[in-house]
Amino acid sequence: MSGSATGLPGRTPAGRKRFWKQVALVPQGDKGFAVQLDGRSVRLPGKTELCVRSRALAEALVAEWQAAGQSADGYFTPDDLPLTGIAGSMLERIPQARAGVLESLLAYANSDLVCYRDGAGSRLAAEQAAVWDPWLVWLEATYGVMFHTTHGVMPICQSTQALGALKAALGELTNAQLAVLGVAVPALGSLVLGLVLLGGAATVEELVACATVDERQQMAIWGQDIEITDRIARMQQELETAARFKALTQQA
Repeated sequence: MSGSATGLPGRTPAGRKRFWKQVALVPQGDKGFAVQLDGRSVRLPGKTELCVRSRALAEALVAEWQAAGQSADGYFTPDDLPLTGIAGSMLERIPQARAGVLESLLAYANSDLVCYRDGAGSRLAAEQAAVWDPWLVWLEATYGVMFHTTHGVMPICQSTQALGALKAALGELTNAQLAVLGVAVPALGSLVLGLVLLGGAATVEELVACATVDERQQMAIWGQDIEITDRIARMQQELETAARFKALTQQA
């Protein structure tokens, strides 16, 4: 992202240097509310103005930009602007490549986390079934889609009917909803669980627990693993941001 006139200074190992003093929310009529830095609109990489219809979301974006670069060295990274990143997808990336976005999300159907189980009869397989099967039932009840499951790592393909129904359902979603899925689905490794988040059928904490059945059982046996706990923490953070973005877009 950049200020429309000055742009951003070059990258450094620490990120980018904050160059603005004031951040403002500016009404733009029917377009909604723009985020401005020192009186100049923030522009996305493709030069689209950072302007959203929800005032609540715009206020949250302003708060992000106001906080960015307030560290001692004055640098910030895209990690400091997570809501802006999702808004950028909603405003620019998805409108320009909607078909590709739909296909990339649909691709998770054949590799969905909740469809691949441990060896039949194992303790882990039983735990996976207990946690994941209810969401496959939810998927069928909500979207009319039945997913097959397998034991082991050999790939399976979901039915043409299931894929067609999911593609149609994804095609009806708004750009904002697709932007939420664009964060949630890769984080969870599951289109099913991403749709659960989008539908508000489970909390972020419940979904993180659901997506980390394998890791949590592994740590229960072998003890804490900092790489695993860090990965779970990142997942939690990404999902919290996606859920917050969804809630903000639903507010006036």
